[in-house]
Amino acid sequence: MTSKERVMNAYYKKGYDRIPIKHEGTPEINHLIMEHFGLKNHEQLLRVVGDDFRYVEATYRGPELKTYQDGSFEGYWGERYQYMQFTNGKYMESVYQPFAGVSSLEDLDRSHFPSSDWFDYSSIKGQCSKLNGEYAVCFGGPGDMDFINSISRARGMEEVLMDLMDDNEVFLEIMEHRFKFYYEMHEKALIAADGMVDFTHIGEDLGNQLGPMISLPLFEKHFAPRFKQYFDMVHSNGAKVMMHMCGAVDAFLPRLIELGLDIQDVVQPTGPKMDIAYLKANFGDKLVFQGSMDVQKEIAFGTPEDVMKEVRRRLDIFPEGGLILGPSHAIQAGSPLENILAMYREAGSLKEVVDDVLLSVQSDAAKENAINLAKLF
Repeated sequence: MTSKERVMNAYYKKGYDRIPIKHEGTPEINHLIMEHFGLKNHEQLLRVVGDDFRYVEATYRGPELKTYQDGSFEGYWGERYQYMQFTNGKYMESVYQPFAGVSSLEDLDRSHFPSSDWFDYSSIKGQCSKLNGEYAVCFGGPGDMDFINSISRARGMEEVLMDLMDDNEVFLEIMEHRFKFYYEMHEKALIAADGMVDFTHIGEDLGNQLGPMISLPLFEKHFAPRFKQYFDMVHSNGAKVMMHMCGAVDAFLPRLIELGLDIQDVVQPTGPKMDIAYLKANFGDKLVFQGSMDVQKEIAFGTPEDVMKEVRRRLDIFPEGGLILGPSHAIQAGSPLENILAMYREAGSLKEVVDDVLLSVQSDAAKENAINLAKLF
């Protein structure tokens, strides 16, 4: 099977030669894998672990995103980021929030509101064609839409959560523009792809590790109409929607299914109702899952045998499809290499021998950087 055939068979639960894979790791983890196998670029990494997906990107042509003397750099909305050093690696953190404390529409600076016209979509069909039908093709990333988390980077999490309860006009203005920006971007990309994009990728962190981030009535009021409109647009263009959701989100799944969601992305096993067996039993007839291998437990602190046991459990639960195997978030820096390799080896995707043909595979570093930025903003 090609990767695309494998993914689509899994999606439609028609069986496969091996379970499909979607890899995500922090830069430190990706470097660790590349160093172990003597790899030179990200495409070689994806081939070694057996990732069955590839992303295409629109080319950014908008205003220059500034870098400042303190090392911080600008996002699409005028917010600024810096990489902060933690115990095992660096993480990008928001250090300037332009919308924080803004309480009236008159004071809201819209000059940093981005436009979908800042991007050139003309190369997308060519990017898809170069993949030659081998891989499942995605457009977007978990930072697209992403109203709570990403608006918080420009306004502050506490303020955003209060905004949702208070119907704050400033937040609602930002939220509506953010929706319009990503809706139009994804629509233009799908049209340009001419049916060659299989999945769009968006995100919304509706849960934390203990439960929902917001109430169901708030979800219905502010999120459901927008998701419905977006899902319908994607489906009308022949693609399906993969939605990144961290934390305990089981309470939202029935409504998201009604709205038209196709794939729940990452599946973070934070409790009994987020266990992959529970999700399969309760929602597996209407929803496909991606992820679920715990980056906070077995992958980070278990043994290779622990990891392999969890993979085998998933193979037993999903013998014909319905799950795309991968980590429950980016594999975190400090996770043992042997655990990571055990996951992909037991899944049957790991390329154990790296030959000259694989090492000759080139990758477009500029496009990889653009994809990483899209996922963050």
